[in-house]
Amino acid sequence: MTREGASWRSVEFPALVALILHPDAGPILFDTGYDPAFFAATQPFPERLYRWTTPVDFKPEEAVAEQLPRFGVKPEDVTAIVISHFHGDHVAGLHRFPKAAIHCARAGAELLVRGNRLSRVRKGVLSALAPADLTDRAVWFEDRPRTALSADLAPFETGADLLGDGSLIAVPLPGHCPGHWGLLVRQHDDQFRFLIGDAAWSSGAVRDDAPPPRLTTGLLGDTEVCRRTLHDLHRLWQRNPDIAVTPSHCGEVAHESGGHGSA
Repeated sequence: MTREGASWRSVEFPALVALILHPDAGPILFDTGYDPAFFAATQPFPERLYRWTTPVDFKPEEAVAEQLPRFGVKPEDVTAIVISHFHGDHVAGLHRFPKAAIHCARAGAELLVRGNRLSRVRKGVLSALAPADLTDRAVWFEDRPRTALSADLAPFETGADLLGDGSLIAVPLPGHCPGHWGLLVRQHDDQFRFLIGDAAWSSGAVRDDAPPPRLTTGLLGDTEVCRRTLHDLHRLWQRNPDIAVTPSHCGEVAHESGGHGSA
């Protein structure tokens, strides 16, 4: 279900969150991962179908809000959260940061109110996980100034400059679901890390240009667009392997980060 041509067996999918320590803006999160709120949101039916189809192994202390103090950060220190997309495993912890700005796609937020509860669950969306004041706190990707990307980031050409200093650039990565974006993070060594959310589910898929089967991508989004996005990420990796292309559910990345759930 996650890689075309792979064997039929259960695999472990880590749910990763990135903590970005910006020298001026302070601590910023890329996604929030799982949280006990996920289990409350999937208690009723039809939301429980989400929990049944993607069984979650989770301990409360693994929530990002509980992990932050190990990095010298308190939850109330977080100034902003960048949301790749609004699937439940990426936004369950939003409620733990009630004062943080939420950088996200308007097209993604619209999924929270589109259709009925069953149709939203089928698309991986749990409306109960969205803060009631989301629209008041949202900084829409679509409204941020566009900036041209350097040639070494080709085939990606433009992105949304979130802070105005070129350090965090949101880049549309369509196909997985409406309003799916990644984040280019300029690190202290001036190299970029490309947090790509669910545009690929493993680093190996990017290296090999190996998409999920059509059954999977057709259920969640647009298969042909998803495959074009993955191919573009593969081309980027081929041209510039020094850029760390980081999927949110990659076992390799989880191992590199020490299994802490933070990349």
